[in-house]
This record gives sequence, C-alpha cells and structure tokens, in this order.
Amino acid sequence: MLMPAPEKEILAQRSMLIDELRKIIPGEGVIVDETSLRAYECDGLTAYRQLPMVAVLPETTAQVSAVLKLCDRMNVKVVPRGAGTSLSGGALPLADGVLLGLGKFNRVLDIDWDNRCAVVQPGVTNLGITRAVEHRGFYYAPDPSSQIACTIGGNVAENSGGVHCLKYGLTTNNILGVEMVLMNGEVVRLGGKHLDAGGYDLLGVICGSEGLLGVITEVTVRILPKPATQRALLAGFPTSEAGGDCVAKIIAAGIIPGGMEMMDRPAIHAAEDFVHAGYPRDVEALLIIELDGPAAEVDDLLLRVRAIADACGAVTCRVSESEDERLTFWAGRKAAFPAVGRISPDYLCMDGTIPRKALPEVLTRMGQLSEKHGLRVANVFHAGDGNLHPLILYDANNPGELARAEEFGADILRLCVEVGGVLTGEHGVGVEKRDLMPVMFSEDDLAQQQRLKCAFDPNHRLNPGKVFPVLHRCAELGRMHVHKGKLAFPDLPRF
Repeated sequence: MLMPAPEKEILAQRSMLIDELRKIIPGEGVIVDETSLRAYECDGLTAYRQLPMVAVLPETTAQVSAVLKLCDRMNVKVVPRGAGTSLSGGALPLADGVLLGLGKFNRVLDIDWDNRCAVVQPGVTNLGITRAVEHRGFYYAPDPSSQIACTIGGNVAENSGGVHCLKYGLTTNNILGVEMVLMNGEVVRLGGKHLDAGGYDLLGVICGSEGLLGVITEVTVRILPKPATQRALLAGFPTSEAGGDCVAKIIAAGIIPGGMEMMDRPAIHAAEDFVHAGYPRDVEALLIIELDGPAAEVDDLLLRVRAIADACGAVTCRVSESEDERLTFWAGRKAAFPAVGRISPDYLCMDGTIPRKALPEVLTRMGQLSEKHGLRVANVFHAGDGNLHPLILYDANNPGELARAEEFGADILRLCVEVGGVLTGEHGVGVEKRDLMPVMFSEDDLAQQQRLKCAFDPNHRLNPGKVFPVLHRCAELGRMHVHKGKLAFPDLPRF
C-alpha cells in the first residue's frame, strides 16, 4: 500500500508553517515532537502507520478556518481526524501533511425537543448524544459497535451504521445539517433543523465523503423517542447457511426488526468467553433479532420470527425476558471485535455489503477462501442489511501473514461485488479498499467522482491518497475531449 510521496516543497516549509500555526492555536495546541506525534500515527487500521508532519488541536470553528486558509495558501496537505476509530485508514497521516484533530470539539450545543433534534460538535461521541437526551425518553438511532468511543464527526465522514440501522437507517438518514469548513477557509452550512433542504442534496454528498471535501465543525442530528417495548431473540443454527436463509426469510415475510445480527462459531465462542452473555456454544451460527414497538406488536412478531427460525432448522431459541437480559444479549455482539482480539494476535476487519439473498452463498465461499489462504476467519455482521464484517485472523510477527490476510480480504471484497454488492457498507474506502475501487467502478465513474472533489478542493489538499487509486489533476478532469478536431455533441451549448 503506497501513499503519495512527500513533497519536498512542503517539507522545506515546516518551520515556517509551525510558527504560523502557533499564531493561530496558542499553548499546547500545536504538536511537533516525535514522541507526541506517535499518538496520531494510525487509526483503527493499525497495519499502516505514518507520523504526521505536525498535528494541531483547534478549539473553535474560527481556528479551523484559519488553519485551512493557511494550509491552502502554503499548499500544505491536511488530514482531518476525529477519535481515530476508523477501520479503513481514513485518518492515516501524511509525512508532509497537517493532522487536524477535532477532539476538543466535544460539546452538545443545543437540544431542541420540539423539533426532535440536537446540535452537537463533531467530537461528541455517538453514545454521548443518547446519554444527553435519554432522560427525556429519546435516543440517537445509529449505534456502531464502537459507539462508546467513535465521534459523530467521524460517523458523518464514513456514513456509519450499527446494529439498528436496518430499521432506523445509517448516519445519512439521521442527520439534518452540518457546519463545515472548506479548504480555502470558507465556513458553510448545509441543511439545518428543517426536514429537508431545497436544491441539490449537498448534505448527502458530504455524508460519507471521508474527509475529502471539507472539515465538519457542527452536526444537527435527529433524536427519536425510545420504543415502548424492545425484546431480543437468540436463535442458533447448525450451519451458517441456515442462519443466512433465516435472515432472508424474515425480511421476505415483511418483518423489519430493530436489529438483526449474526455471528459464526469462532465469534460466538470468543464473545461468550469475554462477556458471558449466555450464548449457546453448540451452534455454527447465532442470530440476535430485536423487535421493537408497542408490546402487542412485539409479542406477535416474536411468534412469527420464532416460527420462521424453526422452519429454517434453528436448534435453539431464547427470548429476552427483561431489559437487563436484552442488553446482555447485545453486550456480547457489541464486544465481539475486542473479544476476537483475545484469540488472535492481529486481525483485519473487512466491510463488504451484499444482497441478503446472497448470504448463504457468500458464507460458503468465504469458508473456501479461508482454506485457500490458510487463515481463520470469524464472522460478525449486520445480517439484516447484508453488511459483512469478516475478521481475518493473522499474526503480524509471522513473515508474509499480513500480505496473505490483505489478499484474503481483497478476495472477500471482490466476491461481494461479484454477487451484486459493494466494497463498503460503513467503514469507508480510506486506504484499505482504495486500490480495489476499479473492481466496482469504471475509469469514467472514478473520474466523475473526482470532478466532484475538484468542486470542493481543487488542489487536492484535503486527505489525499485516500479513496481514489489514481488521482488526476482537476485540469485534466475538466478538459473537453476533441476527436479529429471536433467536440462530441457540437449542438449542445457549452458553459
């Protein structure tokens, strides 16, 4: 995995840049010594590391604007960073770039109960939003497994999901507006507390843009009333294929659970050893299915779901009888990633998404790929929306294992695209999937996406080296194609 070569012109300006940054951010907000910079050398994708040239920790939108304006004038690259929980290398620093940390933007600015929304800074944790509103019976719906640590700014950058995104949507379905700073220092607002904005859906463009278009300094999110009743069912199956078939049949029956997660045997055992959630150990696949709504509706849906599970060969079914038991069911799933860390020195967490109907086939072929590459895989994923999170287990101390794990992961993502899926569901492209983008997109597709980036960041200074396998200059993307002295479609007006 290669990153853009450091530009000598930028490195030569380091001392001058540091002096100017200290004028903008006084005190300890500019970090330059190597030991302190180590804290920022990677994000959640720890296989790749790089010290930033300098890190800055602004506290106000005005400071962010001034930093970006300075970097734009000096032609210096900038990498925005939230909590650093990204699993795709989206916040991987650059040797000739400023790492812009937003950890000090950690305040809830406003809770508007009448409009059912909250205005928060990007450094507020995902779970922190729910904690701020739960005393009035509200919550923030998207809930990534890292919600205790990941921040809303990063959630917007990656369009994060979570166990409840099947029914309540991803981040893009739960934000109403953002304040963001462009690379030239201009502060803009998109959306707001109103339901929808007129004109182009620029908010939709920003959500999931991975820090390539601007730096988010404020987010307006929807908050929802907590459901009257929530109950969860554990269903164990003799094969992963049977569990996958059950997922497809539940959705086909017109039932949309609040959440529907699946784990295979290695993940079940790891989570049970870690959390002691009461998971059955004698099954190959475990579904956690949560139904929510009025009590009568939940009771009826539980009966229907249980009947479907039985018809698909479930060997065990258990329904939560209390709120504590429901939370315990989810505690095992939420802790599955760290739990797997106890059974392997290292792992790569993949993030492909497939059509639900392809789940049994993909699980079978994933097992074949495991044998091909000689590496174990533990599966933990959002089964309801087909968002797979295979954890490829390896030991970085063994020569060649990281490379094998990367190729195994690439094969899984190619498989996802082959069956009609996509390269990422919520972790983003970053550097992890960057070189696989041509598997899914044509050269014209990628060029069109880069034209959009040019509209926001014409000099490609924001988070370069991410998402696009080959970055074109905006001038190249904007020129017209002339063939034999003639433009295509000469009758169309040119602007």
